Amino acid sequence: MYTKSTPVIAVIGSDGSGKSTVCEHLVGTLSDYGTTSYVHLGKQAGNVGRAAANLPLIGRSVGNKIEKTRVKVNKTHHTTLSGLVVGIFLVRRVRRFRNMLKLRKQGHIILADRYPHLQVPGAYDSLTLPTTATKNPLINWIAKRELNAFTWMTQHRPDLVIKLNVSLDVACARKPDHHRDALKKKIDITPKLDFGGKKIINIDADQPLELVLAQIDHSVAEFMTELGFKKVIKGEIA
Repeated sequence: MYTKSTPVIAVIGSDGSGKSTVCEHLVGTLSDYGTTSYVHLGKQAGNVGRAAANLPLIGRSVGNKIEKTRVKVNKTHHTTLSGLVVGIFLVRRVRRFRNMLKLRKQGHIILADRYPHLQVPGAYDSLTLPTTATKNPLINWIAKRELNAFTWMTQHRPDLVIKLNVSLDVACARKPDHHRDALKKKIDITPKLDFGGKKIINIDADQPLELVLAQIDHSVAEFMTELGFKKVIKGEIA
């Protein structure tokens, strides 16, 4: 039996599994039980590039370089520039994680889109840089801090992991702009991950959306009841 404390609920899955849609829906569902905060705990590489592109004078050039470097980082080719980009992503990620912990301490129910892990280094939402020494001292320095940050973040385990399992064909149909091989790697890795979650719900994300959301709502309702939460009626205090 769980004790009543505001939970961290993580939604994980490959691109094309419907994470964004599920999270958008769950914010409303969880708000029935108390103040809910949505947090994105992934790399958000695209956001960094877009933000850099808005810088005056040098924005477009910097944004393009970050985008090109992001592709290299994803291909595990590590240069000084790619290491610096990883460092930028890491600082932003740790900042968002600290903010998440602060919100939880304030009594917010946390809904996390993605969650950091160390189960499969190099996989999505895990380490980007190698843990073994390279010939580049800067990359070694950033890699050590990345490992330390992930070690710290993974000590804070989610209370519930909602794992969206999707087939390759369905994911490709939903994300036609994504490379099939890249999607396959993420889909193959997903079953191996539990993110240290105290409870895991496996969802067949190939199903029609209404069935996926109904199953998740049912499972979340059972989980919140098990924690000791009840739906809040307007005008009442939880």
